[in-house]
Amino acid sequence: MNEKIVKFMRENDKVAVWLNVKILEVRTGYSKISMIVREDMLNSVKICQGGVIFSFADFAFALASNSHGKIAVGISANINYLKPSLAGEELIAECFESGRSRKLGLYDVKVYKNKNKELIASFTGQVYIKEERFEV
Repeated sequence: MNEKIVKFMRENDKVAVWLNVKILEVRTGYSKISMIVREDMLNSVKICQGGVIFSFADFAFALASNSHGKIAVGISANINYLKPSLAGEELIAECFESGRSRKLGLYDVKVYKNKNKELIASFTGQVYIKEERFEV
């Protein structure tokens, strides 16, 4: 993967910046990221808000789907939540490309808490692949 694309996405995705996402690994069709759940990410019952987890998984999806160098934009996404996450816990998201054609790509993201890989959410997404390449 082009390091310039990773740098571009890290610096220009404002939600990922707010989440304070750390990019651990990116290679063609794959990404792994982490973040720490903060107090300002909790909902009214003191667990990580679902939209935060969705946005976190979505950034892993964006990294993996754009890793080929062509601009890929999400056209559908779904998430299923299994367990809660609390303030102070580290989340890890791993995205795997499950299929890609000339114009479409399918991706699966698993979100784990802490380093013991306790699954908390499963995300699937589809992208439309544009003709344009990243200009970085």
